Amino acid sequence: MPESTPYVPPKVWKWEAESGGRFASINRPIAGATHDKELPVGKHPLQLYSLGTPNGVKVTILLEELLALGIEEAEYDAWLINIGQGDQFGSGFVEINPNSKIPGLLDRGTSPPTRVFESAAILLYLAEKFGEFVPANGRERAECMSWLFWQMGSAPYLGGGFGHFYAYAPEKWEYPIDRYAMEVKRQLDVLDRNLASRPFLSGDSYNIADMATYPWYGQLVLSGLYDSKEFLEVDSYTNVVRWAQEIHNRPAVKRGRRVNRASKSGLAERHDASDLDALEANQ
Repeated sequence: MPESTPYVPPKVWKWEAESGGRFASINRPIAGATHDKELPVGKHPLQLYSLGTPNGVKVTILLEELLALGIEEAEYDAWLINIGQGDQFGSGFVEINPNSKIPGLLDRGTSPPTRVFESAAILLYLAEKFGEFVPANGRERAECMSWLFWQMGSAPYLGGGFGHFYAYAPEKWEYPIDRYAMEVKRQLDVLDRNLASRPFLSGDSYNIADMATYPWYGQLVLSGLYDSKEFLEVDSYTNVVRWAQEIHNRPAVKRGRRVNRASKSGLAERHDASDLDALEANQ
């Protein structure tokens, strides 16, 4: 088998749109809006603009958990942002999130309205706003914050690294797949060792650290993101599997997973609790 020609980087990198694999049509090296498009606004103070990806469902899970506690002020409108069609580059969305990534939240209950972007920032904003699912202070809060930001720093290796090269790149290359598989398995081992001595990530209480981590690592061990369940031997991380199953079966988590999904089992848009009630009644 002939040896491949090693890649030599040019002195100045140039963008070639066709080199982006599956996401070539939406990835680009510049920021800002590509077209004018105002965002729709519903009846509730909280307006969520998102998609039912692992990052998106973090927020809908929290909102549904808050509603399950009887906090009526957590009612929200959820609008679908189709990233495959470039909705995230519309002028209205860019005003909420200059980074053009879902999710984006606009709290119209403040004057002026408050924009929040980045999933962890939205989780923390809502948890503090309603005084639930985040420790108020001390060691417990520090532990929760540590795991919340651990997830934010770790998931790009799983999604943008492993997921891209294992599932989405135009060709499969051994080196990047091995490199990111090693890192993802190390992260699973970090979680597994931590969960060996506690029920939830930061201790005895379920909170936003778990809500942030479950859609990525919980779904990885339960369903095998990117068809990688066997490849990564995820069943061997028994403590992560136990933790993920407990969260997966929570009623509010089941509801949150359905939001901003354009499928028969989901809701592309959600404007009232009755929307999910009707969906569940028909399935």
